[in-house]
Amino acid sequence: MDKQLLDQARQECAYGQKRGLHFIVASVVIWALVAIVHLTHLPIETKNLITFCCTCPLMPLAWMFSKWLGITFSDKDNPLSSLGIVLSVAQIPYLLIVMWAFAAVPDKMVMTLAMVFGAHLLPFGWLYKSRIYYIMSCVVPIMALLVGLYCSPFVLAVVMVVTEVVFTLLLLTENRNLKSTN
Repeated sequence: MDKQLLDQARQECAYGQKRGLHFIVASVVIWALVAIVHLTHLPIETKNLITFCCTCPLMPLAWMFSKWLGITFSDKDNPLSSLGIVLSVAQIPYLLIVMWAFAAVPDKMVMTLAMVFGAHLLPFGWLYKSRIYYIMSCVVPIMALLVGLYCSPFVLAVVMVVTEVVFTLLLLTENRNLKSTN
């Protein structure tokens, strides 16, 4: 694939999928669920186990939001469309680090999860030609580290909700300039 065709495929992917806005909106819901879990008086191990469960509805939520927002969930005609799924699935091995934190430092598991989440945004900056993804891929892990070291998992989850809402608003702004190449 030559550079011009590659850039066109990236542009169409960004345009059709609105730069993954449906996944970011779904992550607002996920982090809100995590915040609710960590507001309870359950033992930290139980909270962390439920936190893992809270991440499970990400794909169904993203699909639902894609329908609600009129976003193409998957474009079979664009070879880069499936790359977004591959980039997301590539994060799974890093969840082993989160599982380690679950056992070794339970109070820091949510921090570790937030850092992995933020770091996985980096390649989407390239895929969607998005400055916002590049910025958030640096801001989220650093912010998660700082907040997670000094605050409770509940506070971090609330900060993540706010961060994801800001991310959503920034993507909406960035998406205003998107144009189809067709």
